[in-house]
Amino acid sequence: MNEKALAEQIAAQVLRDTQFWIALVGIFGAVVGSLLTFVGNFLLHWFQDRNRKLLDRARKKLLKGMLDKQDWRKLSTLSRVIGADYDTTRRLLFELDARGSEVAREDSEEVWGLISKHPLDRIE
Repeated sequence: MNEKALAEQIAAQVLRDTQFWIALVGIFGAVVGSLLTFVGNFLLHWFQDRNRKLLDRARKKLLKGMLDKQDWRKLSTLSRVIGADYDTTRRLLFELDARGSEVAREDSEEVWGLISKHPLDRIE
């Protein structure tokens, strides 16, 4: 084999080896980047959800105390005391096993009470 052919063969082999390692490093980078993105998003969601759960726990404690002391409470009052909108207040009330009254009030206010005090078989 002459020197020129040998040099071309060596150059071709080096090129193939280099392309293989470049591809391997690229795949490794894509996998590591994907894993880091996944872990980052998971941690971000976990911290945000943790704060919401702590706030919801404190709000439910207030709601439970208010509903234990009085039979029926206006949604507007409950919402104002816990500092939440009506939808959030309703969600928390459902989680506390509370229910709305079936009887319409004269002032058109929505009132809520604990199911333990106002079972569903009694219309109040």
